Amino acid sequence: MKLPLDGIRIIDLSSVVMGPWASQMLGELGADIIKVESPVGDVTRQMGPHKNPGMAAVFLNTNRHKRSIVLDLQQPEGKEALERLVADADILLHNLRPQAAEKLGISYEAFRRKNPRLIHCAAYGFHHAGPMANHPAYDDIIQAASGMAHLVGTISDQPRFVPSIVADKTAAYAVVSKILAALLQRGHSGQGQALEVTMLETMVDFNLVEHLYGATFEPPIAGMGYARILTPERRPYKTLDGYLAVLPYTNKNWHDFFRIVGREELRDHPDFATMSARVNNADKVYAFLAEAVATRRSAELETALLEAQIPVMRVNTIDDLLNDEQLQASGFWLEVDHPTEGRLRHTTPALSMRANPADFQRHAPLHGEHSVEILSELGYSSDEIQALLQAGVSVTAAARTPTPSHKETTQ
Repeated sequence: MKLPLDGIRIIDLSSVVMGPWASQMLGELGADIIKVESPVGDVTRQMGPHKNPGMAAVFLNTNRHKRSIVLDLQQPEGKEALERLVADADILLHNLRPQAAEKLGISYEAFRRKNPRLIHCAAYGFHHAGPMANHPAYDDIIQAASGMAHLVGTISDQPRFVPSIVADKTAAYAVVSKILAALLQRGHSGQGQALEVTMLETMVDFNLVEHLYGATFEPPIAGMGYARILTPERRPYKTLDGYLAVLPYTNKNWHDFFRIVGREELRDHPDFATMSARVNNADKVYAFLAEAVATRRSAELETALLEAQIPVMRVNTIDDLLNDEQLQASGFWLEVDHPTEGRLRHTTPALSMRANPADFQRHAPLHGEHSVEILSELGYSSDEIQALLQAGVSVTAAARTPTPSHKETTQ
């Protein structure tokens, strides 16, 4: 059975994580992804442990299902090759700031006349209409700008970053959803369009679903910030022999919890009796949970809570995830043999559907691995391709074999 995006070609000029992870997800749905890299290559090729130069862990986890062509877009011949690529493509994705994209000639206006069906997606930090349009933006910068670092700081001693590149990855999902919606719209109208996905607006929207709170109303009828989420008491609770996440949620959950821990007199206490009361007294509620859990052993309490259908979970380390029973049973982990990097572990596609299960399309490519192949598809002769390679306009990957060496690089 064909995948949903079979026959869709995406020219991906993006680098780092947001754009490449988004295009990887679209590749999992069957799109033909052509990754256009500079002669230096995507910076993530150097991020993390690697067996061979340019094939580091972060790159391998964000660039599957793609072919790599190297084009130096600073040279006219590189620009010409890109124009040929885009001429019959369905989607162009890039993460250059507006000013840089305009200077390089890859704006929507530069391509729309020759390819009116093109969906042009620009994904970067700040909206083009604002004063910060051309500011550099990485995950840390957006966590600071969006209020995320402040939110984390409310439960610690100072503003802190979430220990995950949450802004990049959240924005990547926004890229995927907008591109899919634009493809659907093109099916109705026959016309492409320009899309803009900005990390700041995406993360502010993400953060304020619950934290807009009283400012949802104008004028505000309460302060911003959902109190239950912001209390320092909301955390995994220490048991006698470990940690548990415990969240009695409904009134019935709480009644059963009081019974299990021998505190049934609290059922009608004004701080605990209703959802509204528990939200308004979140500090007291969570402090009570910590106190009640502290006197129990993890396995014993977990069993009792699960029998009562009260949400509870042991705290996994990231190492635990590799052998997690749920993930094993669902087939979440996929092991494949890469031609140069050996045996690799991957996660299964996030967008897989039962009727059209996403499949493993391609390994993450070597830098310029498909340069000659793609240039040939564009109609370049062998002599013309050799001239582009000799001029440094393009680069092709040298054949390599796996090596057992293990090296570590840091960002």
